[in-house]
Amino acid sequence: MSKEEEEVAIEAIKHALKSLRKRHLAEEGAHAPAITALSRPIAYQGSEWKEKAENLEVELQQCYKAQSRLSEQLVVEVTTSRATKASVQEKESLINDLQKEIDQMRDECSQVKMLLEEKTKALELAIIENQELRSQFEEMALKVKNVEAENKMLIDRWLLQKMKDAEQLNEANAVLGDMLNQQHMSSILELARLQVDGVVRQSEEGAEYYAESTVPSACKRRIPAHDGGCASILFEYNSGKLVTGGQDRTVKMWDTNTGSLNHTLHGCLGSVLDLAITHDNKTVIAASSSNNLYVWDVISGRIRHTLTGHTDKACAVDVSKVSSRHVVSAAHDRTIKAWDLQKGYCTNTIIFPSNCNSICYGMDGRTICSGHVDGNLRLWDVQSGKLVTEVAAHSLAITSISLSRNGNMVLTSGRDNLHNLFDMRTLEVYTTLRAGGNRMASNWSRSCISPDDYYVAAGSVDGSVYIWSIQKADIAATLKEHAASVLCCAWSGVGKPLATSDKNGSVCIWI
Repeated sequence: MSKEEEEVAIEAIKHALKSLRKRHLAEEGAHAPAITALSRPIAYQGSEWKEKAENLEVELQQCYKAQSRLSEQLVVEVTTSRATKASVQEKESLINDLQKEIDQMRDECSQVKMLLEEKTKALELAIIENQELRSQFEEMALKVKNVEAENKMLIDRWLLQKMKDAEQLNEANAVLGDMLNQQHMSSILELARLQVDGVVRQSEEGAEYYAESTVPSACKRRIPAHDGGCASILFEYNSGKLVTGGQDRTVKMWDTNTGSLNHTLHGCLGSVLDLAITHDNKTVIAASSSNNLYVWDVISGRIRHTLTGHTDKACAVDVSKVSSRHVVSAAHDRTIKAWDLQKGYCTNTIIFPSNCNSICYGMDGRTICSGHVDGNLRLWDVQSGKLVTEVAAHSLAITSISLSRNGNMVLTSGRDNLHNLFDMRTLEVYTTLRAGGNRMASNWSRSCISPDDYYVAAGSVDGSVYIWSIQKADIAATLKEHAASVLCCAWSGVGKPLATSDKNGSVCIWI
């Protein structure tokens, strides 16, 4: 309701009130004589006038009641009018808000429409690009198909050529075998001429010497070398001095003749899992469970280098047969690393799919042999880092690799409790050694070959040490002295003694 309509309604109500007041006054004036006459004591008036007066009085009361009702209706109408006015104002405000929302929604709708048009154009462009890519993919698939056909043809031709090469290689190997047999016979004759007092020496200055090995029969000395176990032992070159490494994070050097301790090398931050020594016996290298290699100067007893780079425990290490400068290590981070001891850093890293437990250099200083958890023996070119060849040596993990003195044979020991001798030239099994009670104690149980390449020694979980004759492929002796599992065997390069270590940290010297 607008303001003007409200004013008109108020004026109409005021006019109606005035009319009622006038009517009431007129009625009072009209009835006044009658009331006055009635109030006088007229004896002669009868019941008719009295009744008439009562009727008029009733009518007057009804008029008062009607006026009261009209007043009440007027109040109700005013209240209703005000409530209606407030409701109208609220609705007008709501209409304004809705109008604003409608305008805002129209703006948003226009923006969404523009965005939709942009997306539609982008989708059309993507469809066009997809069609182009699909056509390119079909072209590439056709090219791949053609290349696969060509590759298959080349593979067939390559296989045919390899078969021809294999035939030629077999012929060459046969010729080479004859030549090697002749050379071996001539070398045997030469060695026989050079034999003096049972010791065979080479003519070059500073070359190694060794005596014929004998089968040990008795424990000469038992040394409590380390606390917690001794996992690695080796002899100095051309010497009877023994180097041991243990769980107590120390490397110790012993005189096997007297059993006395000569040196203790400290500084390793983890258990010693493998050892190597340079050919001049001046440097000892330890592979540790702390992921590092530690290089000591034997004379001063100080650490020269701490070689870092492995991300898991370093479990194998070896020094080149050609140069004391070059070292290789293997760790359970599935890498082999080549190191330069003069510079003190890594020169090459080889990555492979299976963890390596043992490693050794070949005689050429370039080839390295590695034994892995998957049971494979792998040969690598250390300079290029490429895999030369591999062979499935054991059904379970390889625990140890040892190279013969002449470099023609490599001994592998595995958790399948077998000891295989491979020909390094062909990687064919020369012989397999086994014993009913021989069981390897751990993934790092080390076996060894005697210096004259006649015998193999390996420890067992029951504390026994087994000696095999390579030529007879049979057990030559079984030694019992250890009270715990035997972890490592090492044969002195001068022919004797044989040393073994166990999980209690004891070292036995056998003669």
